[in-house]
Amino acid sequence: MSTKRYCFSCDLKDDPKLIAEYKKYHAPGNAWPEITQSSKDLGVVDLQIYLTGNRMFMIMDVDERFDPVKKAEVDANNPKVKEWEALMWKYQQALPWAEEGVKWIPLEKIFQQE
Repeated sequence: MSTKRYCFSCDLKDDPKLIAEYKKYHAPGNAWPEITQSSKDLGVVDLQIYLTGNRMFMIMDVDERFDPVKKAEVDANNPKVKEWEALMWKYQQALPWAEEGVKWIPLEKIFQQE
């Protein structure tokens, strides 16, 4: 099975209390199972989020079932995903260069060690 990697970035609000709460939601076993299962069902085989200060980096490995357009459509019509995203927006803020309504910005790969 071949995989493809997507990387994204988003900021958290620069508030230590909010950052701590966000980290609790993402601690092992705390993410809502409906959210992780929805991603798995759409071809996300691994998803990791890293944090430095208030800037987050998401690494998402997907298989051949993954279609970003389909995922966006399915997520937009899933009440539990919409509830999760609304809750997470309490903690997140768009990057300064993000288009209106865009949270996670794709990262451009500029180097790979050979």
